[in-house]
Amino acid sequence: MKHSLRALLALILLAALTAAGCGSGDDDGATGATGTAAATAAAGSGGSEAPEKITIAYQAIPNGDLIVKHNGWLEEAFPDTEIEWKIFDSGGSVIEAVAASSIDIGLAGSSPVSRGLSNGIAFQVPWIFDVIGEAEALVVRDDIASVEDLKGRKIAAPLASTTHYSLLAAIEDAGLSAGDVDIIDAEPDEIYAAWTRGDIDGAYVWNPNLARIVDEGGRIILTSAEMAERGKTTYDLALVTDEFATKYPDAVTEWVRQQDRAVRLIKDDPQAAAEAIAAELNLTAEEVLPQIEGLIYLTAAEQAGPDYLGGKLGKDLFETAKFNQEVGEIPDVRPQADYEKAVNPTFARQAAG
Repeated sequence: MKHSLRALLALILLAALTAAGCGSGDDDGATGATGTAAATAAAGSGGSEAPEKITIAYQAIPNGDLIVKHNGWLEEAFPDTEIEWKIFDSGGSVIEAVAASSIDIGLAGSSPVSRGLSNGIAFQVPWIFDVIGEAEALVVRDDIASVEDLKGRKIAAPLASTTHYSLLAAIEDAGLSAGDVDIIDAEPDEIYAAWTRGDIDGAYVWNPNLARIVDEGGRIILTSAEMAERGKTTYDLALVTDEFATKYPDAVTEWVRQQDRAVRLIKDDPQAAAEAIAAELNLTAEEVLPQIEGLIYLTAAEQAGPDYLGGKLGKDLFETAKFNQEVGEIPDVRPQADYEKAVNPTFARQAAG
């Protein structure tokens, strides 16, 4: 499965580069950086036209993206633009869609984003949907007391996701190797179904399926908040293609502005935020409220600073890439500057006013 995913990404990337006429033979990883620089300059100049259509990849994660979608804020902001929302099960699929030029803006976790940049896929990170805390966790059967007890057990996680990354890091911290654990690649809904059938012994997964498994008797023994304390911070990130950001910088700024509006709603009126998210997840607001507490939400002004889009995030993506290479998940890591240049704080700064 791992090798087939890499092969698929490679084929998609080759097709995308060929279609774009980028077959220059350069191997210095400058493609994404050049696009980012151009988009930054364009964003600074302003005056771009509104696009005829924006295609957005979203996931069933209790954050501001679902608020923007449910309330129709983008449709209000772009009355003459068609907004197409496409749901995806995990970040790995979103990265493939970016490489295939089938979406303009999407949501993916920091581990798949790091993988995509490592594979030379050209996109930018203009927004942090959330810093992941207790909303992602390792949930297991009653007879498993610690990560060390995972040896020989079946543990599910979506391949190339933030939870897969956290699971591998936790296994390494426990003195085990990935080969000691039977890691099952499955999407979140499939994980919940496998749990109810008794096919797996545990999973590293996110809400709302994490909460469902806990309701079915699962026990949390490790959270991503604890992994962050160990230096393995994970995020849910926005990514926008270089082509879209360069051609429509004002549209990206407005998209960020609506995301910032959603974050402020979460902070100022969590009940209203939970009701909007609940409607998208087919849950009640009471079920959603504890789920949104497991994520850290940042305003545009907070994100634009050096602790996030303005500096640290690029370094975190590089460190994530290095870890994924160390455990054999990706073959190569690019220079740290490539990951830092892909993170673009310009749009958040403009949205913050």
